[in-house]
Amino acid sequence: MGKTLYQKVWAAHTVSTLKDGRTQLFIGTHLIHEVTSPQAFGMIRDLELPVKFPHRTFATVDHIVPTKNQDAPTDSMASKMMEALRQNADDFGITYFDLSSGMQGIVHVVGPEQGITQPGTTIACGDSHTATHGAFGAIAFGIGTTQVRDALATQTIAMESSKVRRINVNGDLRPGVYAKDVILHIIRLLGAKGGIGYAYEYGGSTFDNFSMEERMTVCNMSIEGGARCGYVNPDQKTFAFLKGKPHAPKDEEWEAAVERWQSFASDPDAHYDDVISIEAAKIEPTVTWGVSPDQGIGINESIPDPAHAKSEAETASFKEALDYMQLPGGTPIKGVKIDVAFIGSCTNGRLRDFREAAKYLKGRKVAEGVTALAVPGSQITAVQCEQEGLDKIFEDAGFEWRKAGCSMCLAMNPDKLVGDQLCASSSNRNFKGRQGSSIGRTILMSPVMVCAAAVTGVVADAREVFEVDPDSNFAAA
Repeated sequence: MGKTLYQKVWAAHTVSTLKDGRTQLFIGTHLIHEVTSPQAFGMIRDLELPVKFPHRTFATVDHIVPTKNQDAPTDSMASKMMEALRQNADDFGITYFDLSSGMQGIVHVVGPEQGITQPGTTIACGDSHTATHGAFGAIAFGIGTTQVRDALATQTIAMESSKVRRINVNGDLRPGVYAKDVILHIIRLLGAKGGIGYAYEYGGSTFDNFSMEERMTVCNMSIEGGARCGYVNPDQKTFAFLKGKPHAPKDEEWEAAVERWQSFASDPDAHYDDVISIEAAKIEPTVTWGVSPDQGIGINESIPDPAHAKSEAETASFKEALDYMQLPGGTPIKGVKIDVAFIGSCTNGRLRDFREAAKYLKGRKVAEGVTALAVPGSQITAVQCEQEGLDKIFEDAGFEWRKAGCSMCLAMNPDKLVGDQLCASSSNRNFKGRQGSSIGRTILMSPVMVCAAAVTGVVADAREVFEVDPDSNFAAA
């Protein structure tokens, strides 16, 4: 019987089996940022240990860095964390993409664009959305601070292996439906806890046709469905994306690397613990209505009515979410007023996202009373956008064009909601207080859907707002 990519990568990186049954797993690439690394470095300093393989660790600042006045943050904690990362990188010989490098950005954007993210390896980072890197055929997962310490000191961590669920999406997406809608649909279908104990392998003709950016969007949110990681088998698109990147293999090493990477792809007769099949044509533009990523609906559906819940627990969950979101059950999601529009994050802050959004935003204006932010995922992404004039399209429409960082995805920098503002967001989490206010509200959606909300001032169907031809090639993003 054949093996899955997960099984192959796991076996190739197994150092030993511990007495408690867990695997001592070698970490091929360790990514760090300014928030979860200072304590870990403090621990290895206390133990007087070096970083085992500094050439396998890469650092950048993203979570706490402001997207305005980056060189002189007003928050003293931000300054201390950024300085601590710089000092630790210098002291231990770690590659650091700082603000002056021209390569700084969100860790899950920087890794792929530098060619650090490669197939057939294990990647760990003290950040839950590390699953993003699985788009390249890597097994990538978030780890806690003590595991960051272990990875720094030993280049290994102790982990339990996961089962593998294959999720096939086949067919063409309808015009106006994006990769973000695909993953929101999957999470809605399987639940926020449905992936516990599993790694998700994404496949089918839809994923075959996806760009690398689109695959990253889906893999990024695997954790929101409870999965330990998510990945797509590497193919020619993967290799073409990596070729020529700064940290990718060069010259005669390239062909050997591609051959090795291909060998990790799941075998045709691989066994899966579960298989789910989804028809792409049935997926609608999807938005969340509650306080968990699995509380999502198609844009033309109504917000769930607790009276129609299937159980007492579901009734209570619906009521709690609707009370927090200040939304009446049983009413359309379309037309819900927004206060803030945000395009960015490690989910949807890449060139393709801004390029596609700008295509439909051009010539439009942000509705009165709406604050709109566009935040590139990296300095390189920002330059790419600016070379194409995308920044001007956003600014002319009334968006603020900010510098690279995590921004309004989470409440660790100055970009935050105020009071009970409602944000149409291209990020990955709609938890209570996630965007900086204890009563702030978040509705997740694709970047183009964010644009539709920004220009109308309400949650809207981008296909209607932008008069999309049902037969047009409305490219996914």
